[in-house]
Amino acid sequence: MDFRVINSRQLERRHYWVDEISRLSGDFGIDADRVEQELALEVKKEGADSLLGHLRLCGVIPERYDHDTSEEKLYSKYTDVVISEGFAWMGFTALVLKERADTADVECVSDDYSFVADAKAFRLSRTAKNQKDFKIQAMDNWKYGKPYAMVVCPVYQLPARISQIYQQAVVRSVCIATYTHLAVLVRYAQEAGQPKAVELLHNVFETVEAMHPTKDAVAYWQGVNRTFLAFDRAVADIWKEEKVAASESIVISRNEAMASLAAERERIMRLSREEAIMEVIRGRKLDNRIRAVQSVTDNGILEFI
Repeated sequence: MDFRVINSRQLERRHYWVDEISRLSGDFGIDADRVEQELALEVKKEGADSLLGHLRLCGVIPERYDHDTSEEKLYSKYTDVVISEGFAWMGFTALVLKERADTADVECVSDDYSFVADAKAFRLSRTAKNQKDFKIQAMDNWKYGKPYAMVVCPVYQLPARISQIYQQAVVRSVCIATYTHLAVLVRYAQEAGQPKAVELLHNVFETVEAMHPTKDAVAYWQGVNRTFLAFDRAVADIWKEEKVAASESIVISRNEAMASLAAERERIMRLSREEAIMEVIRGRKLDNRIRAVQSVTDNGILEFI
């Protein structure tokens, strides 16, 4: 299938990275470093086209990865590397942090201001999302003296009507943005220069900070989007193309997910009765639950007299 904005090379890279993340060494630290180094090298070698492909397509966790697996965790780290490379392309000094808890995943610094950021990715099959998925309060706590924070999400997974996350974002000065907004900034940096992209993003942070707190998604996104479009006429043409790319990415991600789910359904249909029983047992984690039950013993507390 041909697309107007997303090109075949970007699709090839998507397939490569979904497979590459499956090739785990078994050591998360080593795997995360490998992803960071390899992706940085790819962007350095192939330029903005590579980075834009990642920004357009990385927001969806592949359905072929099982829940709560090393693959899923490494994919989350990959999305952090993607946004870090995006901020670096805009002119920031960007660092993917190695700490596991109580910090944001990306730190960005320029001569004028600094901020922390986190990337979010979701499965297309996940229907119920709540405010905790976006970690607005946590991002505020993780600023550690920096004036701003940003959560980057796939546009089609964000609430489009009413949500407490928008009120929280304004109150706590945490900017909710999308991978599409970052793609626009990357292209704008390429066209108008890094200082202009850094200035535009600063305007967006200030816009969010100055908003009246409300749960209304329309009010929030009108404020953010108008800040982009009012900054420079050159942004408008980029914006139009990236809107098309966002629509194309939905089709691509949907096809990818449907292919994985169809393959999984076929695999299950081919199981023998015994194989199916064992799969259900493993899926319910019955062996682990049985071991946990068997491990419970009298702990002697009532003997402390």
